[in-house]
Amino acid sequence: MNIIEVVNDSQKQLFLDLSRILYKNDPNFACPLDGEIDGIFNPKENSFYKHGEAIRWILTNESGEPIGRIAAFINTNKAYTFDQPTGGCGFFECIDNKEAAFLLFDTAKNWLKERGMEAMDGPINFGENDNHWGLLVDGFIPQGYGMPYHKAYYQNFFESYGFKVFFEQYSYHLDRTKGLSKRFLKIAEWIAKKPGFEFEHFKFSNSEKYINDIIEVYNEAWKFHDNFTPIDIEDIRKIAKEGKGILEEDFIWFAYHEGKPIAFFVTMPDLNQILRKMNGKLGFWNKLKFFYYLKRKTITRARITIMGVVPKYQRFGIESAIFFHMNEAIKKKPHYTELELSWVGDFNPKMISIYESVGGVRMKTHYTYRYLFDRNKPFKRTPIIPLENRGTKASEE
Repeated sequence: MNIIEVVNDSQKQLFLDLSRILYKNDPNFACPLDGEIDGIFNPKENSFYKHGEAIRWILTNESGEPIGRIAAFINTNKAYTFDQPTGGCGFFECIDNKEAAFLLFDTAKNWLKERGMEAMDGPINFGENDNHWGLLVDGFIPQGYGMPYHKAYYQNFFESYGFKVFFEQYSYHLDRTKGLSKRFLKIAEWIAKKPGFEFEHFKFSNSEKYINDIIEVYNEAWKFHDNFTPIDIEDIRKIAKEGKGILEEDFIWFAYHEGKPIAFFVTMPDLNQILRKMNGKLGFWNKLKFFYYLKRKTITRARITIMGVVPKYQRFGIESAIFFHMNEAIKKKPHYTELELSWVGDFNPKMISIYESVGGVRMKTHYTYRYLFDRNKPFKRTPIIPLENRGTKASEE
């Protein structure tokens, strides 16, 4: 077996093609777009390179055929906020061969150790944790856009190597055809109409205002978190720009108190329902196909990716009020029959309670693992978020 750093176009193609090879006959798999994955490893496209570095490798057999891959990265804004400097590994794929898997893990570990890291989390993303984060261990069904899908045998690879579960990630599904409970809607409507509170949805015509509102809420809601790093406004601008024509404006909601933004709620159409027909390619003809399926209302599921409320207002039931407005918006688009509420960490009981109170059913579980290089050092799971000083966020890490 040969481990090769990905540096040229042919190696990049091998890295991308491996997932198509491994999941060729799996109807649940939606291949991520090649451009999206390549963009993560492009300093011109990924703002995390401003405060970090990344590398990726492909593993080949004696015939030069790809049999595994992995990436490693260091986010210096976050690496030193833990008990030990911690990097990450991700985009792991491998044939069912433990020797090959361990060689990939060793390669990532050694690269991180050479750069002063003392632990690695995985599989994670060199970016925000709402995409490509965690190992699927339960619920091997079609994943929402951004949520990773894996081979069932990967769990044994990670745990046999010595990774331990740092936190669990849950995805809930809500059957829109059944509607929300009458009790929940009654309470939510009452909260939504309280004096001094206003709710409005995103509008592309005034996108810069809403982008700044997201930044303000985000920074206020999570500044107390042990591993908090401010969100990059350019990342939000990029998402808004690329999402024009795809995002539903009234699926992104904001709450205000006396004119001040206090919460936001982002829901995105599940593009995987179309992308699984594209096999990771988005050339001219596939772009035409994409917008054809989009116009035909092929997408029937939306994924809630993030929800935030500043601490001062988290006991006001703002989340319920936003769900109320979201529910009213979805009623006008009956082709959306399902909501995926993902992901929420096991360390965030408040969000779990909210998801369950609206009727969400836990359908999928991902694990984020941590591997300590010093095998004698005591392992600590991520702590539960105290209610008194945390904003509400589903995918908080």
